[in-house]
Order: sequence, then C-alpha cells, then structure tokens
Amino acid sequence: MSVRPTVDPQAPPSDPPSASDPPSASGPPSASDPLVIEARLRDLGGFSVRRALPSAERRLVGPFILFDHMGPAVLAPGQGMDVRPHPHIGLATLTYLFAGEIVHRDSLGSHQPIRPGDVNWMLAGRGIVHSERTGDELRRSGSTSQGIQSWIALPTADEESAPVFTHHPAASIPHIARAGAALDVVAGTAYGASSPVVVCSPTLYVAGTLEVGATLPLPDEHPERALYVVAGSVACGGRTLAPGAMAIFQPGVASVRALAPSRFILIGGAPLDGQRHIYWNFVASTRERIERAKADWKAGRFGTVPGDDREYIPLPEE
Repeated sequence: MSVRPTVDPQAPPSDPPSASDPPSASGPPSASDPLVIEARLRDLGGFSVRRALPSAERRLVGPFILFDHMGPAVLAPGQGMDVRPHPHIGLATLTYLFAGEIVHRDSLGSHQPIRPGDVNWMLAGRGIVHSERTGDELRRSGSTSQGIQSWIALPTADEESAPVFTHHPAASIPHIARAGAALDVVAGTAYGASSPVVVCSPTLYVAGTLEVGATLPLPDEHPERALYVVAGSVACGGRTLAPGAMAIFQPGVASVRALAPSRFILIGGAPLDGQRHIYWNFVASTRERIERAKADWKAGRFGTVPGDDREYIPLPEE
C-alpha cells in the first residue's frame, strides 16, 4: 500500500503517545471506557480507505503506526485495484482480507496472491519495493474487495534488517472458538495461542466475529490494545461502536459485547523503543534516514519488481 506524502497533517509530527499519555479533551480513557477514534476516509488514488491510525488523537497502538480498512468495494468487470510499485523502509506490512484477492509482487521476486483468511507479511527493513493489484481472472469477472492493511513499525535494532516476505495460508492461522465468538490469531499472541507470523516485537493481532449478545474479554498481557469495528455494533464501557470506530484501551480488565452480529480487528502490543517519523511510505527513528530513503527512491537505488517493472509511483512533490 502506498499513502500520501503526509499521512495525517493534523497529527503530531513524530513522538508516539502511549498508555501513559495525558488524557484527551474528551475525557480520560480507562480500560472500561476507552478513547474512541473515528476512521477518516482517505483517497489513495483509484480507491478509498478508512484510516484509523495515525490520527490526531493517537499516533500508534503498540507497534501499529498505520491501520487502513479497504472497502467493501464492488469492482465491476474490467476494474481492479492497481497500486503501482512503491518503496518502504523501517516497517512491516500486514495484509488481511475478508473478501476478494490481491496479487502481491516485490523486489525480492515474490509473486503471491492473497485471499480471505491468509496473511501476507512483508518486512521492509532497509528497503523493499512492491505492488498490489487485482489478478487477471477477477479483473475480467469483477469482484468484491474488503480487508485491512496495517503497518507495524520496527524496533530500532531491526530497521536496517534484510527485507523478507512471507505468506501464511488461512489454514495455518490459529483459530479459537469461544462462546459466541470465532477468533483468528493473525499475528503475535492472544488467548493462549501464537501465530506463525514472525514478528519483531510483542504484537497483538486478532480477527474475530461475535454473535449478537456475546461478550468477549480482551487479552490483558499486552500493555496497549485497540479494537476496530469492521461490521456490526459493539458496546464497551458506556460507548457504542459502529463500523469505522476504533476503541483504544488502557491496561487492565476490559471486554466488549456485541449488540448485533459483528466483525472486528484487535491490535496492540508493546510500545516502541522511541519516537518514529513517518513520511509517505517510509518509517524511521531518525529524520536523516527518511531523507536518505527519499533520495534513494528518486535515484532509482531501491531496485525493481520482476514482472511489474514498467511503471512506479514517483516520490511526491513536497
């Protein structure tokens, strides 16, 4: 995924807040009465997403520095998603779909379709280029597309690591059934299960559904947690959350209750080891590293994507 040069001009430029930040103007959040962020609609050039992170209220939750909800979008025959080749540094992308298919290609030579329930994990490290497009078959027939793409900022020690791409089919993702709940542990650890995705810092990522009336306790081993409503309606504390709302919880006991059949994503983990800067598709602990990445992309030093090397997204004009 590629974003605009300034991810959110209303947000602070760098320092990530944490669970110890001062309360927001809307009142102090608690484990039972969380801070609620409403995702904003963003045009990514050809299609739109709802972006919950970063926001003016909160830059990160654990290592998660960007959280986009794509769709649901109906693509007519002949239409598709076309995110041209673009670079990343200092982060890992995690793509998870509810509907449709995206074909991933990258400068390592990876060529991998992702389908609902699968996990694509791309660790950019010191630099990678990738593209994301609708496959030929679905482009001919038309399709419905919906999913989540997240950016996970890397610990300082891993920012210059070698890039890696891994694909995890849906069957390999741990599934947990609880009363009225179906949970997939997409990355990290939760509810006594561990995902096969190799993360770089303590991480929480659960995709789940709730039946109407079901109550789900949130795992409390992670210091930072947020729940995003994809569909339906859930209650937590004194708040009712509709699709597009993200509730950010303080440490402690917390739970949510479904007011309708609901789908959600639960993210979080441990805070990062210091501030992070973000510009366009680059994340780094120093502004100097961002500037070097910008120069490298303009000079063509990132490499190309085999099988998708005829076009690219240029560095945005500042």
